[in-house]
Amino acid sequence: MIIIMNTNPDFNFELMHDGIVAGVDEAGRGPLCGPVVASAVIFPRRDIEIPVVIRDSKQMSATQRDAAYDWITHNTIWAVGECSPAEIDELNILWASMRAMERAVANLRCVPDFCLIDGNRVPKNLNGCAVVKGDAKSLSIAAASIVAKVSRDRLMHKLAQKYPGYHWEKNAGYPTPEHLQAIKKYGINEHYRRTFGPVKRILEGK
Repeated sequence: MIIIMNTNPDFNFELMHDGIVAGVDEAGRGPLCGPVVASAVIFPRRDIEIPVVIRDSKQMSATQRDAAYDWITHNTIWAVGECSPAEIDELNILWASMRAMERAVANLRCVPDFCLIDGNRVPKNLNGCAVVKGDAKSLSIAAASIVAKVSRDRLMHKLAQKYPGYHWEKNAGYPTPEHLQAIKKYGINEHYRRTFGPVKRILEGK
């Protein structure tokens, strides 16, 4: 017998907890530049009709993410939080991601009773639990992953207008060959994470 598991996120994790439940996720751990951005999302009702695709943002097209972002930001309680490149260098990317999540929850217009955190670690100042691959399991986390991803991509698009040679509108700061060549040509600016390997090696002249 073959059992086909439903891989679409739902509200099962949310229903395990009383009160207001927020899903929390981040985007931008791997890039060489730009902030890490986290989002927190609360669905005001769990019987709400959702006319767009909401799932792990990495499994969605840019068009799907934009449509989902527009719906989420008009129909849920949501907020974002960031940690700057300087903070990432000071704290390291793991703890900077945790801080960005804490800021996202703090920026919500209401205080959640419980947080569902994507991953395997809960930020120390949040009451909640970690859900491994939560963006594939929880609708609230999936929505947060979309808001974080789209928010960060749009921020990098704006930065790309000031620094066009780095092509951040296409690579979002990730270490593509084209991006690495641009760094060698135009140098390191204040938006780079100086402790990240490729950037550190360039700064050291290697």
